[in-house]
Amino acid sequence: MLGSFGGGVSGGAAIVEPMATASKAALRQQLLAARRSVAADIRATEARKLADHVAGLVDPGDTVCAYVPVDTEPGSIEMLDVLQRTAGRVLLPVALIGDDGTPRALQWGEYRPGRLVRGQWGLLEPAEPRLPASALAQASLVLVPALAVDRTGVRLGRGRGFYDRALVTRNPHTRLAAVVRDCELVDKLPHEPHDVRMTHALTPGHGLIALDTARESHPTNSGSST
Repeated sequence: MLGSFGGGVSGGAAIVEPMATASKAALRQQLLAARRSVAADIRATEARKLADHVAGLVDPGDTVCAYVPVDTEPGSIEMLDVLQRTAGRVLLPVALIGDDGTPRALQWGEYRPGRLVRGQWGLLEPAEPRLPASALAQASLVLVPALAVDRTGVRLGRGRGFYDRALVTRNPHTRLAAVVRDCELVDKLPHEPHDVRMTHALTPGHGLIALDTARESHPTNSGSST
């Protein structure tokens, strides 16, 4: 069930706080708790469905930006393998923090099956060589991890700001798809002027869904950047 209250049951944990009025920090905690309650077999089934969907989203010769799922994030290595076989070129992000603790612009690396390495925080990332932040502009499709996305394209991330910085380099014709569970596509989320809106949502149950980025949503200055 979709709505401004989330309304759905996510593996037994209902999302009940109004999405448009709760702070971003509160929403992150709520959504992460709901994801942790989802049974492993349900997550595995949803991951397989997402892998099936992505095969029809790209053409041979396309460049796709994707990500390696962390913890309970939707997706899988299988999804990356499908994209690599279908499109031929998949770029994965490398997130780095500067000496002052500030997130740096995402760098990118080409996905090679079986050749992921442990990065700065022990997370899996592509092996070197690194590509500059501008490599994202080559992508026809960018799959973006998200905790939720609303009908106008507002995305709620984990709050570090990596993707909001990275997506400013996108090609204006690139599809930006937030990858979420079905109940994490909601009517309205709080947003800020710097938030980069998604053009689509990708969910296990519904596949690729076009979002109404032209519909105006009133800004709320709650929480940190996504």
